[in-house]
Amino acid sequence: MKTWLITGCSTGLGRSLAKAALQKGDNVVVTARDTKKLEEFEKDFPQTALTVRLDVTDLCSVAEAVKAAKERFGGIDVLVNNAGYGYRAAVEEGDPEDARRLFDTNFWGPVNLIKAVLPDMRAKKSGAVINISSIAALRTAPGSGYYAASKCALEGMTEGLYLETAPLGIKVMIVEPGAFRTDFAGRSLTQSKTAIGDYGETAGTRRIENDKTHGTQPGDPDKGAGLIIEAIEAEDTPLRLLLGRDAVKVAGAVLDNRKNEYDKWREFSSRSDF
Repeated sequence: MKTWLITGCSTGLGRSLAKAALQKGDNVVVTARDTKKLEEFEKDFPQTALTVRLDVTDLCSVAEAVKAAKERFGGIDVLVNNAGYGYRAAVEEGDPEDARRLFDTNFWGPVNLIKAVLPDMRAKKSGAVINISSIAALRTAPGSGYYAASKCALEGMTEGLYLETAPLGIKVMIVEPGAFRTDFAGRSLTQSKTAIGDYGETAGTRRIENDKTHGTQPGDPDKGAGLIIEAIEAEDTPLRLLLGRDAVKVAGAVLDNRKNEYDKWREFSSRSDF
């Protein structure tokens, strides 16, 4: 039996992950900023579910959540950094304070949790960290530059973490979902207050009032949760796990295009050496 700590469990993939882990018999520290949305977990799984209020941007809140996990279950075996949200804005439209808040949640939040759980994982030479990224880290759509940047930062940090902790017996996995039918493109999506007319045909088409994708996304969060659990428990856990046919298609196209561009400019790029 493992103990999971999962952030952002009020909706979407985090909620599905918490349910899936509990249904397989594991302990789960189910977290969100509003614990009223988590009441069903302790009702349905009174012995193995612990609901805890957690704001990933607050170091005191992080410490309290990790402490509660230790007191109830003895420690944390799997950390899932799922909490996050989207932000739409052309780069010129983006508000610096909005961008800082975005990075505080999508990047620094996971860093806060990772640093809180690693000492115990290092001591027992086992554990796993799962960071939920996005296919946006591979291909950035207009209007998603800031959001994609937060996920690129998360992936870069996670790849370093993977290399640092693999010799210590700690698994690390990046999950790159495509479009999943969650609240991500609905309640959780934010955008800049500024809208510049010249970006109407690019970033403007993806502003909340113009985006009709919510509720039509192909990804099933319950299926995605099951695949994440299966992958982290596999002997050959991948560093990066794509989720969804759309993610697989996008990743293939991005890699092909990058290789073609690198190859085209290979000789030119090599001319900078002594």
